[in-house]
Amino acid sequence: MLSAYFFPLWHILLDAPQYPEGLELKIWLNGLSGNIAQINGLNHYIGMKFIVANDFKEFKILPYVFGVLTLIGFAAAIAKSRKLLWIWFISLCLFAIVGFSDFYVWEYNYGHNLNPHAAIKVEGMNYQPPLFGYKQLLNFTAGSLPDTGGILVGLGGALVVVALFYKPRLSPNKSK
Repeated sequence: MLSAYFFPLWHILLDAPQYPEGLELKIWLNGLSGNIAQINGLNHYIGMKFIVANDFKEFKILPYVFGVLTLIGFAAAIAKSRKLLWIWFISLCLFAIVGFSDFYVWEYNYGHNLNPHAAIKVEGMNYQPPLFGYKQLLNFTAGSLPDTGGILVGLGGALVVVALFYKPRLSPNKSK
């Protein structure tokens, strides 16, 4: 969980012939980085709202949510408490559901609520990047995948699942 404070959680990559190196938007626990100005410039042509970190209340809340989850995890480890570990795991799962739902709504609104006076209009086209994976958006391939921090948080969750469900076998020579 601590890795989320030091590494980006998610990234969206836009590849197109005119941008062979790609354009990237990295989502951190408390903000955004990457080619935001270039992406905003392109988004303007299709009528998307500019992406501005200050528009997302999530960046003010997330550091505290991760802090609470981290403290519960440390408390579970120090106390060697299976009950606290379950609380941590269930909290992480609920947070993931809420977080991915919020992220989907964020992407949906940016990709569907377009300015009707935009320079480029393609009837029936929306520009919502995928929640996870790749999608073709006109001449851009948009990819949306976990970044280092997100991968490490996911691995932490997977290790907790192992800790919760793994029961070591006792050798026949050892008594309980």
